[in-house]
Amino acid sequence: MRITIGEKIKELRLRDARKQDDLAAAVGVTAQAVSRWEASGSYPDLELIPSIANYFGVSIDELFGYQNDRDKKIEAILKKVDSFHIKSRSDDGWVDECLSILREGLAEFPQNERLMIALADTLTEAGWRRHHEWLYYDSDGYIRHDYDTHRQNPYWDEAVKLCETLAGTACDHEIVTKAISILVLLYRNIGENKKAAACANRMPELRKSREVLLAEAEDGKEEARYIGELLLEMADIFSEQIVYALMVNKKHYQSDLPIQKVKGVIALWELLCDDGNFGTHHGRLINLYLYLSRLEWERGYHDDAFRSLDQALHHAKELETLCDGNDHSYTAPLVSHVTYKTDPCNGIAQTLPEDWPWWCKPDYQQIEREIKADPRWEKWVKQCRGELSVKEI
Repeated sequence: MRITIGEKIKELRLRDARKQDDLAAAVGVTAQAVSRWEASGSYPDLELIPSIANYFGVSIDELFGYQNDRDKKIEAILKKVDSFHIKSRSDDGWVDECLSILREGLAEFPQNERLMIALADTLTEAGWRRHHEWLYYDSDGYIRHDYDTHRQNPYWDEAVKLCETLAGTACDHEIVTKAISILVLLYRNIGENKKAAACANRMPELRKSREVLLAEAEDGKEEARYIGELLLEMADIFSEQIVYALMVNKKHYQSDLPIQKVKGVIALWELLCDDGNFGTHHGRLINLYLYLSRLEWERGYHDDAFRSLDQALHHAKELETLCDGNDHSYTAPLVSHVTYKTDPCNGIAQTLPEDWPWWCKPDYQQIEREIKADPRWEKWVKQCRGELSVKEI
């Protein structure tokens, strides 16, 4: 590889609107020496390299033109891990291979922040799969985490250490944010609630979030797009938090309240996407209808439960038609300027019986035995798998 450090020095100097005299004075050489470097008539002494890199705020690798090759290799490593789609899987067959890929990457590129946060994130997911999350309801009916069991999770222990380092030293703000978000959850799970709260308090309040500020930063069609993106994101977060708010206290399930609240969230989505085009958020509707069916069965509304299962299947089929690798747009008035791209994906409907009821708290084993004993369950499963003809349906 031809050394082009002189060309790189000139490129960086012009980028920063600096003169040769400025660089020369900063590193202790003559302007003539800098001129010779840029003309490839000579090269800087090795002991000057760190000072030159520091002057321009770049790494030594970038100064020598190695950054592009390095970035490409790191990108390839991350892409390979992404190909496992670990967050959409319920098994743990990917754990060892994914961790090995990332550890090998860090051996080649030590302390690389992107690889470190990817390893921390993967370790966090591995911890869920291999050791699970242990919860129980206390005497007042509120969810508690089994701290002692969680502290024995080696994946989470390593993830915490990585995130503590990144939260304190990472240069990339997005990586710091990701590290903090992981720490909040893991600290909570091991009983370090004060540390979790301290991490959370480092983040901006909701009204100062990126999504809100982007909507305020533009006007015209761009403003409409950002507002649409904000509404969709807030609806998605709101959906999850409503369900968690229900689950946090077991006493909520002594009445129809959970059914009413989940139906209210579904109505919110229908208000936002009032033409039935929910885009990628058909996935959220799948989750809500699966959980609603569980709630309805538990309260004795068995026919309603199967109508909800049918709705989940409907949204799964709609999502399958969108997952074609192409660009798409929402079409409802409030979100019509929002576009998105999907990855090709098949078999979403087929996995619904395994995904049911999506959220598992409170315990649903008795409900599962009952609903699966109903002949309509087997028919629904066959519909999900495409095993029934139109006539049979």
